Amino acid sequence: MLKIVNPATKQLIAELPEDTAETITAKVAAARAAQPGWWSTPFEVRKNAISKWKALVAENKDRLARTLTAEMGKPLQQALNELNALAGRVDFFLDNAGRVLEDEIVGSGNTEERVAWEPLGVVANISAWNYPYFVGSNVFVPALLTGNAVVYKPSELTTQTGLALAELMYQAGVPRDVFPVVVGGGSAGAALLAQPIDAVFFTGSYGTGKRIAEMTAGRMIKVQLELGGKDPAYVCDDVDVEAAAASLADGAMYNAGQSCCSVERVYVHERIARPFIDAFVKTVREFVVGDPLELNTYIGPLAREQQLGVLDEQVADARAKGAQVLVGGQRDAARNGWFQPTVLTDVTSEMAVMRDESFGPIIGIQVVASDDDAVRLMNDTEYGLTAGVYSKSRERAQRVLREVNAGTVYWNCCDRVSPPLPWTGRKHSGIGSTLSTHGIRTFLQPKAWHLRSPS
Repeated sequence: MLKIVNPATKQLIAELPEDTAETITAKVAAARAAQPGWWSTPFEVRKNAISKWKALVAENKDRLARTLTAEMGKPLQQALNELNALAGRVDFFLDNAGRVLEDEIVGSGNTEERVAWEPLGVVANISAWNYPYFVGSNVFVPALLTGNAVVYKPSELTTQTGLALAELMYQAGVPRDVFPVVVGGGSAGAALLAQPIDAVFFTGSYGTGKRIAEMTAGRMIKVQLELGGKDPAYVCDDVDVEAAAASLADGAMYNAGQSCCSVERVYVHERIARPFIDAFVKTVREFVVGDPLELNTYIGPLAREQQLGVLDEQVADARAKGAQVLVGGQRDAARNGWFQPTVLTDVTSEMAVMRDESFGPIIGIQVVASDDDAVRLMNDTEYGLTAGVYSKSRERAQRVLREVNAGTVYWNCCDRVSPPLPWTGRKHSGIGSTLSTHGIRTFLQPKAWHLRSPS
């Protein structure tokens, strides 16, 4: 049985039967059998089902938000924010999938040359717990719209959330065999990967993504990996210090820092370092730490208790190498499962907190002497997900960001995702793209047609 424990109360909230290798085999076989019928269903019927699903999610928003908060500890207001923003993402897919599916005539005359787009087939979606409504729908919505069957494995930490999304999908008209759910942890994920699937789309850590790449090597199936980051931001010496500090503190601490695109490193120009750091610390001290069910709570517990140990080690390593802890620096003594919002200075790139993904409410701030120093340090990482620059000068910011090796870059903002733009990682941050029309076409494969009229 899969046990689901509330990270805030430590109470057992559910026990669910886990899928076995046998039940997973049966679900994949059923999805394989159902997929051709789903692809042959008129696009407008598929589109109407997803549109109805979107409406059902909105109708059940309060229940879904509380389910997520209970499972992973996300503050309730932030769970509601995720659900409120979900509609815009789904609308983008609804508005653009039909256009992406259209044939392209690339040559005419005696021989018509045409590109048609067909679904991959059976897609395994191994999803994440930190933003299950966002990252799940980034995959299964466009995959279903484009005629694929999706075998959906939500994270074991947010299984009830995943099951609730699936039940609403069935109510909306998507056949159960076209969107079966696999319940379980790592062993269930491994069993799913062993099946005769056509593609795997994974969102999670680099370590797990690497294992998936190794497990599927040689299979000749599509593998798309949306992995972690060690996302930097650079604060130039011409900024509004308080505005930049407030934006970056939110970018580092929202959802307790449990996001692949959370700001994890800050570099600040030496000319404004002291006032910026003071403003940053002031903002962090004002964050409300508490019960995630309270609407004013900003920092809740970490979803994974193991991550507390990672943060302990990063702070200890930084202190041993000369860093100063300006606020926080340890577990919350009054709350089991919380880590205090933490700001470190006098950090260097030799410290784990500036090199390894933290995935918690902790940030290192390093002082730099120039834009060139900032670029060098921002690129000193195995990751390449996002990077940001704060400056009054767009030209200066763009000059810096052109030199940074990241899939997404920001000027005077951070930790945001926009449906029309591709979400893509470089290096250890993954391969492939979700969102945008690229994130729709990724679920399709081209067929080249040569149509010659009889002479």
